Amino acid sequence: MFAYIVRRLAVAIPTILILVVISFLLMYSAPGGPFNSERPLPPEVLANLEAKYGLDQPMWRQMISYVWGVVTQFDFGPSFQYTDRSVNDVIAQGFPVTLTYGLWSAFAALVVGVSLGVAAAVRQNSVLDYLAVGITIGAQALPNFVMAPILVLVFTLWLGWLPGGGWNGGQWEYVVMPVIALSTSYMASIARITRSSMLEVLNSNFIRTAQAKGLPMRRVILRHALKPALLPVLSYLGPAMVGMITGSVVVDIIFSTGGIGQFFVNSAFNRDYAVIMGITLLVGVLTITFNLLVDILYAWIDPKIRY
Repeated sequence: MFAYIVRRLAVAIPTILILVVISFLLMYSAPGGPFNSERPLPPEVLANLEAKYGLDQPMWRQMISYVWGVVTQFDFGPSFQYTDRSVNDVIAQGFPVTLTYGLWSAFAALVVGVSLGVAAAVRQNSVLDYLAVGITIGAQALPNFVMAPILVLVFTLWLGWLPGGGWNGGQWEYVVMPVIALSTSYMASIARITRSSMLEVLNSNFIRTAQAKGLPMRRVILRHALKPALLPVLSYLGPAMVGMITGSVVVDIIFSTGGIGQFFVNSAFNRDYAVIMGITLLVGVLTITFNLLVDILYAWIDPKIRY
């Protein structure tokens, strides 16, 4: 297992470098620049700004300087749009917010989704099964850009129970609606995957053997059926965790949480290359990390798997 982890980390380095190169090529192939606007700057001012940020150099030289700064000093460079702020400052401000409600969303989606899936599989073709399937279908039919305004309309404007936006240090009343809006669609997918996987496991020979020995159904599910049934869930959970932890642009904008998603969209509109690159690298590193953790959990849950 240790050798496998080392190989995966060795592959991650060129993968991130390729991600940097592709991101640079895509950004520089787009027309315009970070200092272009409806009212163009005087040529002398534009030349001074480009010289200050190194944009007057060839693209390959800019790319080498950027990669060297990231590797040696973990410095993503200055932001072109946020005055006197570096990309590290922007990420340090937005990422903790996104990480907070992203982790809570992942926890809620996993607990509720697995519970619904297991209950539906154990009580197949019962009222509970139909209810769980109906809830998951309804949750998948309401993506977060639909769920978020509905939550604000109901819990803020109609009932007045929760604030409609802001963060306020991450107090629970400001976290509830972003977590619900972000986790519902993931919860529905986890529940459906868990139900189908659990039904397949419950029809296995070792489950029938455990039942024939007189073990109670609760013990059969928790000790024998749950672990193999969670393997397909883990496959889905790797990219899903990245999606929830890096946050949703819709959640950041509607609830004004100040998360990293809103910075990413603003930087794309403003051609803030440094912020785009910093957040892109952050997402890439998280994707590689969570996929590696999923593979390790695979081997822990199913000892037959060896890397």
